[in-house]
Amino acid sequence: MTDESPERSPGFRPDAAAPASVGFCTDAELGYRRSLTDFSGPLALDEGYRLAHLPLLAPAHPRVIPRREGKSYEMGRHPRIFSLVLPVEDAALRASPAFRELEAALKASPFAGKIAWDLLPRRRDRLHATLCGSLGVDRPPAVAPEIRRTLAQTGPVTVELRGLFSGNVNRGRLYLAVYPEKRGGTNPLQAIQAAFGRPPGDLWLVGLYNLTDDLDAEETAALAALVRRWWNLPLLRFTAGELWLLGAADDLVLDSAIAERLPLGA
Repeated sequence: MTDESPERSPGFRPDAAAPASVGFCTDAELGYRRSLTDFSGPLALDEGYRLAHLPLLAPAHPRVIPRREGKSYEMGRHPRIFSLVLPVEDAALRASPAFRELEAALKASPFAGKIAWDLLPRRRDRLHATLCGSLGVDRPPAVAPEIRRTLAQTGPVTVELRGLFSGNVNRGRLYLAVYPEKRGGTNPLQAIQAAFGRPPGDLWLVGLYNLTDDLDAEETAALAALVRRWWNLPLLRFTAGELWLLGAADDLVLDSAIAERLPLGA
């Protein structure tokens, strides 16, 4: 059964509810700096973005890749794929003064007219960072009892969202970076990935803003300056009490539904 409702995640505890003493993974342990966009030249939307994202934003754009041999995309859509994701509550994010300051800076930037602002309300109920992608196609995967036990033993996970982040894959999408808590020197998000048989990741991204065109040199420099300015600055700290199995037929999860909510903890 899928869940179309946008109601608050019952285990989502924002800001002050997360313990101040929590320590978080650092850039030395994560892959954000390694994966950063090369801003030495004008930012051009890459092929993956032009295949999976641009057709959904600007289908008449001349640089849209409508389809490609060996790929399942057709104008940005594909068979429904189910992934394990960490949900992020839009209302909590927008209640953050730091986030509102960041968004105001984006709206005042020289490339503000190339951001698909109209996309934001269409995605606000499905903001997330993917932990394990492509766990099933067309139908949700069965979650084994031992995996459910691991999630119960892991318990709620506290993270900080920081950013702005622009990567070297899907150039054209702007993200917030997830910095998970550390527990006795371990990363609970990696433990969750291991429970699902996945190798440990080192970056988890909340896709938020999408560009509708390439940036020129001035616009690219402005984006690079914003990335530097906001690097490692906390935007929202929260504790997640559940994960979602999210099924979507496009990479922007415009056509999506929650197949199952998986509690973290008893």
